Amino acid sequence: MRFVLSAPLVLVLVAAISAQQAVPLDSPGSSAKFIDVTASVGVNFEYKASHTEKHYLPETMGAGVALLDYDNDNRLDIFLVNGAPINDPTPKGAIPQKTGKMFWNRLYHQKPDGTFEDVTEKAGLRGVGYGMGVAVGDYDNDGYEDLYVTALAGNKLYHNNRNGTFTDVTDLAGVAGGGWSTSAAWVDLNGDGLLDLIVLRYLQWDFNDIWCGEHKEGYRSYCHPDYFQPISPLVYHNDGNGHFTERSQKIGISKPGKGLGVALADYDRDGHIDILVANDSMFEFLYHNKGDGTFEEVGLAAGVAADGDGRTFAGMGIDFADYNNDGLPDIVVTTLANQMYALYKNNGDGSLSYASYESGFGRITRPHSGWGVRFIDYDNDGWKDLLIAQGHDLDTVELNYPNLHYREPMLLARNTGREFEDVSANSGGVFSQPWLGRGMAIGDLDNDGRLDVVVTTNDGPVHILHNETPTSNHWLTLKLVGHKSNRDAIGAEVKLVTKIGQQVATVSTAGSYLSSSDKRVHFGLGKEAAAKTVEVCWPSGTIQTLKDVPGDQILEIDEPQAWIGVTGQGK
Repeated sequence: MRFVLSAPLVLVLVAAISAQQAVPLDSPGSSAKFIDVTASVGVNFEYKASHTEKHYLPETMGAGVALLDYDNDNRLDIFLVNGAPINDPTPKGAIPQKTGKMFWNRLYHQKPDGTFEDVTEKAGLRGVGYGMGVAVGDYDNDGYEDLYVTALAGNKLYHNNRNGTFTDVTDLAGVAGGGWSTSAAWVDLNGDGLLDLIVLRYLQWDFNDIWCGEHKEGYRSYCHPDYFQPISPLVYHNDGNGHFTERSQKIGISKPGKGLGVALADYDRDGHIDILVANDSMFEFLYHNKGDGTFEEVGLAAGVAADGDGRTFAGMGIDFADYNNDGLPDIVVTTLANQMYALYKNNGDGSLSYASYESGFGRITRPHSGWGVRFIDYDNDGWKDLLIAQGHDLDTVELNYPNLHYREPMLLARNTGREFEDVSANSGGVFSQPWLGRGMAIGDLDNDGRLDVVVTTNDGPVHILHNETPTSNHWLTLKLVGHKSNRDAIGAEVKLVTKIGQQVATVSTAGSYLSSSDKRVHFGLGKEAAAKTVEVCWPSGTIQTLKDVPGDQILEIDEPQAWIGVTGQGK
């Protein structure tokens, strides 16, 4: 085995990083500081939804964003999904296609000075069709990240050629899919060391001319998803030769839903990764891994199918992580206004309890409409906070509900260790700007130990939010490299222990809404300068323990190839 200590790279986000002296954040009401640096780092992108008078439902959805290091230079790059023109009207059966540069997907490469350059054309990632989501994963274990882009009809798999370019291998791989695809996730479902692919689909939908809204008032609105039938997801098994086989029915991840968000973790501690799906206005799904390569849907029995009153809600964004540091993965799902965002606390017995009320999270989210969401320890105090991209889907919502808003600022909820408190108003000007927030990805763009954020908006610009939260808290970022397990180590579970307690995280690029975040695992250490132990449970079953791991570094850990229960030093 090999441990590589990667010193944090000090990058300059041009004219964006303040020279403010770091001070501790110890008070109960501690806030954050996020600065929008999009223009100053050279990113110029606007998502094109192509709104029409017909109010076709895809116009409301927005698109995803991915943070990935596609060229292995230890700097995160940004990939953005874009839409395509929609005619007014559009005939049934039509598949929108990109017609010019304004509709291209975009790949921005981060340069050594922290600015970005548009390398889309050189990389071969302009794309086709009306894009929706993106999933990052090294499906062939060659050490370079590949991209899967979902769309309204016709998804694309781009293989990383390891020279700054990508090749469309969709037909060769057999993963084009069909229907309205949304979020996707890479994960090894059967333990063979190869990443498989889960692709959610939203609705059985076509360009039907359906009038929704108020005829007597003379305005047309977007239709509720209840007007349309659910549709099954697609699950592609990685055959190991560049080809995939669709096996959703065979393995039991096949229940028709209205899927928008997907996340993964081992919720019942049986050593097998489970799959969580956010459905819009119907029961949420939790697929329990039976350990034999098959799954069963247990959302209702596990207590996560509905809210605390047994009602369904508009499930959109999702995350699956331990927010109360008891070693058990918990769940958050965003919804539309008047429904409260759903927080579920893991009980440790295979069930979860609706915790939106007791945590205070429901109280501060009821008036809002959320999409992308992630647990993020923005101040490195060792507690996972919640960040949400917000905005309603109905451009007419204020006509019927004057207290609600079509555009909304983002929401930052700080985890005090007892409850969540809204600290948005004191966390920078970006939290006072109303957007049509949709996709969101997190990752440490400048490797300074503080997690940054990239947010997409519907028919609007992307926002790159640099985390400048003043804090003297320590941190540790881990980059896991699988050998017997998949190269990205997706599905690995990491347990970190300091003098004040434990934290647990799952390696994944999935979660949020239509988006893909940095695969590296980030921990805030609070005032502790080192971790007593870092234990990695690899997807292969290998258990690896590091002792006395110093903080304030990016540490690369290779999976042992011959030993079980390996112990090593982190120094």
